[in-house]
Amino acid sequence: MKILVSALEHSANVHLTSLKKELGNDVEFVGIFDNALGKPIVDLRSLAIMGIVDALKKLRFFFKLADEMVELAKDVDKVLLIDSSGFNLPLAKKLKKRYPNKEIIYYILPQAWAWKKKRIPVLARTIDKLASILPFEPSYYPKDAPIEYVGHPLLDQITTFKTSLSDSIEHITFMPGSRKGEITRLMPLFSELRKSLHVKRASVIIPHYFSQDEIAKLYGNLDGFEIVHDAHKTLYEADFAFICSGTATLEAALIGTPFVLAYKAKPLDYFIGSRLVKLSHVGLANIMFQKYKHQEIHPEFLQDDVTVQNLLEAYKHYNREDFITNSQELRAYLQHGSSKRVAQIILDKGNKDA
Repeated sequence: MKILVSALEHSANVHLTSLKKELGNDVEFVGIFDNALGKPIVDLRSLAIMGIVDALKKLRFFFKLADEMVELAKDVDKVLLIDSSGFNLPLAKKLKKRYPNKEIIYYILPQAWAWKKKRIPVLARTIDKLASILPFEPSYYPKDAPIEYVGHPLLDQITTFKTSLSDSIEHITFMPGSRKGEITRLMPLFSELRKSLHVKRASVIIPHYFSQDEIAKLYGNLDGFEIVHDAHKTLYEADFAFICSGTATLEAALIGTPFVLAYKAKPLDYFIGSRLVKLSHVGLANIMFQKYKHQEIHPEFLQDDVTVQNLLEAYKHYNREDFITNSQELRAYLQHGSSKRVAQIILDKGNKDA
């Protein structure tokens, strides 16, 4: 089987790697994905964007890339879209118009329930199989929509969880994000914060793909920090964390590491985004836990509220025992990983027990 894959983000390719193991060696990927999974048509590093302003600058490039994907689709059996709705939803419309009988599977769906509910009927019409990773998401779709909750992909990668916490905090880790803009905005604050924490070990999780020159430019003076690359291992070892918004916040919540979310976007991006997205929280764990238990699982600080004093106060008054209890409830809510079920959907193996 040959599948056209559109997986633009690093996190999408982590989940795609788990999925490929379930699909086996008889499935070939073509399209956009990490080069460790085959021969993509583009280097993923050229696709990295941060915010709405940056995206507008690269519009022409992405239009051309979408046209190339449509041409590739004529020789594949199925289409698999993962996350990245800004690119993948318009691509899905083009594909369905050109190849109305070509099956399109969307894994990690656009968060239309959060900000563009008018997209939901469009998704239901355009996509043949909708693989949701949020337990509450199918309830927003029409009853006859081809959607099901398949589990959460992080539970395919994360297999070690905390059930209790140490009495003292000796290791704090910092995750200032994976995009360059995020890092340069947060790292000076994290560096100053570290000096006030007085812990035996302070680590900073840095994506493995950054060169030494990039690290020096983005992170500044790292004296006092231990540089680490394995996020899941480090989060499990750490007693506490300060994390930029994104998938990492849900990773920490599932692992059971208490943390505070800190997020600073470009002012224009934040202004536009805050008016489009109608959510009480930005952290993925908080969004899910709010739907499930009607409460937040961790503190959040955004924009001008991201100060050393605010982060330090949140740390000092943190209820870690409540957090670990809520972490266990969140894992139970998500149930299991998703790659096995998505592989069954792609291979047409019928129901969940097949």
